[in-house]
Amino acid sequence: SSSSNSNDKDDDNFSVAGGGGGILPIFIFDNTRIYGSTIKSKLSNNNKDSSSEACRKCGPRRAQFILESVADLRNNLERCGSGLMVGVGRPELVLVRIAAKVASTAAASTDGVSVALNVVCQEEVCSEELSVNDAVCSALGLTTVPTDATTNSASNSNNNNNGDKYKSQSKFETVWGSTLYDPNTTLPLFDGAIPDTFTPFRKEVEKSCKIGVPLDVPSDDQLKLPLSHNVHTVILNESGGDGCCCSLDYMPTLADLGYDNQDIESITSPPVIDPRCALPEGYRGGETFALSRVQEYIWDLDLLRTYFDTRNGMIGSNYSTKFAPWLACGCMSPRYIARECSRYEEMRAKNKSTYWVVFELLVRDYFKLFAKKHGDAIFYPSGTTGTVRKWDIKPIRLHAWKNGMTGFPLVDANMRELNATGFMSNRGRQNVCSLLAIDLNIDWRLGAEYFEETLLDYDVASNWLNWANGAGVTGGRLNRFNIVKQSKTYDKRGEYVRLWCPELRDVPDEFLHEPWTMSDTQMNECGVTLGRDYPFPIVDPTVTPEIMSNGKGVDGSGRGRRREQGKGRGSTSKITSKGKEH
Repeated sequence: SSSSNSNDKDDDNFSVAGGGGGILPIFIFDNTRIYGSTIKSKLSNNNKDSSSEACRKCGPRRAQFILESVADLRNNLERCGSGLMVGVGRPELVLVRIAAKVASTAAASTDGVSVALNVVCQEEVCSEELSVNDAVCSALGLTTVPTDATTNSASNSNNNNNGDKYKSQSKFETVWGSTLYDPNTTLPLFDGAIPDTFTPFRKEVEKSCKIGVPLDVPSDDQLKLPLSHNVHTVILNESGGDGCCCSLDYMPTLADLGYDNQDIESITSPPVIDPRCALPEGYRGGETFALSRVQEYIWDLDLLRTYFDTRNGMIGSNYSTKFAPWLACGCMSPRYIARECSRYEEMRAKNKSTYWVVFELLVRDYFKLFAKKHGDAIFYPSGTTGTVRKWDIKPIRLHAWKNGMTGFPLVDANMRELNATGFMSNRGRQNVCSLLAIDLNIDWRLGAEYFEETLLDYDVASNWLNWANGAGVTGGRLNRFNIVKQSKTYDKRGEYVRLWCPELRDVPDEFLHEPWTMSDTQMNECGVTLGRDYPFPIVDPTVTPEIMSNGKGVDGSGRGRRREQGKGRGSTSKITSKGKEH
């Protein structure tokens, strides 16, 4: 549709044209690389020095959100007279089996027919996603349908073992998506390689380029399924015994994707959505809810007008747009949001808030192009700088950070919110990153992969580059956040800390953001004893981290944005021992 990419970066979303004309949309859940309780991040899983709690590639909460998104996409396509084939398994195996079935059934009815299948999916920029595309290309290129596979007796009588006779003439094509600007217009401004800092990129793009126009909604005729009766029979009945399932009416469950009972119960036991959740009430995955949220936020509640002033909030659904989960899953296009902002400026008001929403969408563009430029370097422990830094590997501290038990109330509240809801404010993300990568000096990639597992709005480029920036490994300045100051500034009355750290609810405001400053008498008065009811700080708040004392960073400013040993994500090497939401 005009608002949706209909592509999800965690998965493989293909459309196939062929078999008598028409388009066959296909969405494949890869339960061998992404989904399931046993599919772990290679980084922590391959490093014995790191936490034994190896991160999953995709936690059950995001998997459920994507299941909802795919079901909504199918419903919308069916209303147009089309459909969505949903599969589970290795994409290359699913697509090869479909290609083979189509070719063999066509051969059974028309001797000597060669069937062409054109496979189209979104262009990706990072290595794990590109490796899946390579696997699909390789598998389709080698696919040959034997003449005796599913042929009728007439075809068998002419069988001369010339299997190449029905070889699929498949083509694999990728199309760019999910950005405001077409890289064919932005990249030439920089001779094909964007600058390594955002501001020069932003200034040149805003001056010289126009935001792309969302595509028109396809007509029902353009979305029609393949006309061939044989192809239609195949897509209605496709399933197999090789671990792959795929059909026009199949929709997997979390269990089908490989999640165990504990994982499933963790997100389905009442209340299914934590009442403290900052996402819109009753949210679901899918384009339908995404469009309703845009309508609600921009037009019905008129919140776009004040976005710049409210965006640093942390409680409730309306301090920021909350478009991020649907953008990350491809349920709506950033160009659609930009167009609505432009319409708002024409009809109601134009101010810093209307500009800032589009500005932050441009940051997403930049991250994707930055990842395309630097490749796997964005997953290296030293990022794109190549400067080696010794990281600590302390499983106990990492565990405390993950579970919101660091003794820093603002960090703990944010981590507990992430674990309970799959969401965290942008302000929170910067603070928890700063504590892990700077104060604790723990390999920043362990934080990035935990966000990869838990965030609903996980996007590979935005997540990993936000973390790399926070750790100071992309060439910019190292900016340490003064967490106590941040807490006092952005949670002045302590509502957020008390919401997520109820054990601190009776601590007076003057001590809430730094409870370690209370005396024993004061602790007794409010019923909180550090070390029993709430942890002592995991590091001494009064000590400046060594990396900052070396003069390599800026301490306490708390401002917003910002080759070699083992890689992240796909790495098998050992870690050296001692994300923008909208």
